[in-house]
Amino acid sequence: IGLPEIMVGIFPGAGGTTRLVRKMGAMTASPFLLEGKLSDPKKALSAGLIDEVVPADELMAKAKDWVLSEPRIVKPWDEKGYKMPGGAPYHPAGFMTFVGASAMVHGKTKGVYPAAKALLQAVYEGALVPFDTALKVEARNFVNVLMNPSSAAMIRSLFINKEALEKGANRPDVADQTVKKVGILGAGMMGAGIAYVSANAGIEVVLIDARQDAADKGKSYSEGILDKGISRKKVTEEKKQEVLDRITATTDYAALEGCDLIVEAVFEDVGVKAGVTEKTEAVIPSDAIFATNTSTLPITELAKASKRPDRFIGIHFFSPVDKMLLVEIIKGEKTGDVAVAKALDFVRQIRKTPIVVNDARFFYANRCILPYGTEGIRMVREGVSPVLVENAAKLVGMPIGPLQLTDVTSIDLNASIARATKAAMGDAYADDDTAEVLFWLEGEGRLGRKSNAGFYAYDDKGKRLGLWDGIAAKYPEADDQPSLTEVQHRLLFAQVLEAVRALEDGVLEDIREGDVGAILGWGFAPWSGGPFSWLDILGTPYAAERCDELAKTYGDRFATPALLREMADKGQSFYGRFGEGVDSKAA
Repeated sequence: IGLPEIMVGIFPGAGGTTRLVRKMGAMTASPFLLEGKLSDPKKALSAGLIDEVVPADELMAKAKDWVLSEPRIVKPWDEKGYKMPGGAPYHPAGFMTFVGASAMVHGKTKGVYPAAKALLQAVYEGALVPFDTALKVEARNFVNVLMNPSSAAMIRSLFINKEALEKGANRPDVADQTVKKVGILGAGMMGAGIAYVSANAGIEVVLIDARQDAADKGKSYSEGILDKGISRKKVTEEKKQEVLDRITATTDYAALEGCDLIVEAVFEDVGVKAGVTEKTEAVIPSDAIFATNTSTLPITELAKASKRPDRFIGIHFFSPVDKMLLVEIIKGEKTGDVAVAKALDFVRQIRKTPIVVNDARFFYANRCILPYGTEGIRMVREGVSPVLVENAAKLVGMPIGPLQLTDVTSIDLNASIARATKAAMGDAYADDDTAEVLFWLEGEGRLGRKSNAGFYAYDDKGKRLGLWDGIAAKYPEADDQPSLTEVQHRLLFAQVLEAVRALEDGVLEDIREGDVGAILGWGFAPWSGGPFSWLDILGTPYAAERCDELAKTYGDRFATPALLREMADKGQSFYGRFGEGVDSKAA
């Protein structure tokens, strides 16, 4: 029970905001209104969100008794002498509440979410006037937000499109592929996380590793999550045991017998993955689906180790698996419809949102997020202030800056990706400037958060202390700094243009998946509705013009893709042209 509208870019209308604040006070109502907090009936009752909780079979009778009760129902704000809990804005205590709330809202939203600011305005101004007038104030603010393109984009991506994808909008028309028993190869952080979400969804799990102690450690990861849930009173001891009993941790591949889905999560190496593929296919049923969890290796290449490539597919989980909402499903050249349906049904079972893409280097998500990090690093090398780079990103709605993201994902991993990409692309590799910075930090032993040293300085417990001053010593800040908008456009277009190219190349088949995947996968400015929605907000003619300006100043990586150029010339929008999931090549 709650008022979750803020999560999709609007706020509770039809009197919802006005009534709740008058019932609970601005401070008490704020978690429900500004955070969209949902509560079970018992907690909602104790918080004052609802009036009564009754058994289901008594609901109608109790409701009638309540409506007909004497004295007649009169809400607190209609009573003579009513005073708003916590104080109205013209009361000193109430005024300070709104001062603090305004600062808190701006701190959390960075000013890019219009709904939060409009909600606060409706509450503040509504509290100064009688109830009926307050409803009009709320309605005007609500309509203003509703007509904002940001709200429309958020509703479309985070509500309509997300729900459509979760219900199988792009699922092949084959029989139900519900997973009954899943085998997970590799009990490291990724494999352990997949084991937990699978067992928690009621699926029997076989967790295999080369050593028994490693397999047991992988199972204990689930125990740790469940114990945390118990400490927060969200999980019972019975539930914990039930989930753990579904996980068999072993080194014996024979235990995979009867598995209808295998998820391989071993080391990112073609040879290692080929070895476990052959070993696994010797014991699993011929109709089982084999899924490889990889973030970079081509699925078509990995499928060469399989005797049944039509039943071989990529499933890219994001870390940490138990918290990240997106799963990227990758089709190889020979992947069949049953494998796609199996992967989609599995993702639905573990209550995550799937997107389906075609095989290509870095697939979709990594293809788009890597340029975000590299553009930030490139700017630092150019002499742009690291503080400007990081804060520009946050002020445009990115959850973390590109330098912090590089620290989190680890500098040595980014350096190894740079080496591998350079080796694969040869003279076409265009990120030498970025690679230079990564190799320097790697050589200095600054490997990111895991080593408590990277672009940021950290204390002994791993807490970020601020940007490392050694960066400025190596790459001094230029006297002339770019504008905030210039930095933001470089960071956003670096990602967005890769999304357009992915659509153009046929890697991405549905812009709905592109938008939802971007928000859930790497946190692309949720206020925008995703890369394609953002381009629609800008308008394709302006977007193409801006790309031309950026390309002229900074290089071909910002060159306007042919698809965007064509759409700009025709005045088309992405949702106008591809909104129903039309295949880009067919269109």
